[in-house]
Amino acid sequence: MRLVIRLLINAVALWLTTLIVTGVTVTPFPPGGTLETVLTFLLLAVIFGVVNGVIGNLIRIVAFPIYILTLGLVALLVNGLLLLIVSWISGLIGFGLGVDGFWWGVLGALVLGIISWLIGILLRPVIGKPKSR
Repeated sequence: MRLVIRLLINAVALWLTTLIVTGVTVTPFPPGGTLETVLTFLLLAVIFGVVNGVIGNLIRIVAFPIYILTLGLVALLVNGLLLLIVSWISGLIGFGLGVDGFWWGVLGALVLGIISWLIGILLRPVIGKPKSR
């Protein structure tokens, strides 16, 4: 259940990011109605979660000393790169995320992270605390 809620949070945050950041756009799969747009955002949230979970964690492990030296500021660049990777993967599918350049990706990742964090805070009572075993 928590996974589904996180997926919905990321999809809504991605939608809001495309409204705020002009360099980040989403092209829904045809015919482009409301259902197709919602499914496109959900699919992009899944792709972003997988890319962030696999490639993002690998980059964070390898670049750990750089994270320490820059006090974590390199995370902005890494998240922008991950957003570009999601854009590339969705471009291979033929629809999805479009990022106009690296710096639009960095700004988009920053806005996406802030919005996801805010929505997560608002839904914390709904999500609840994970139960310890």
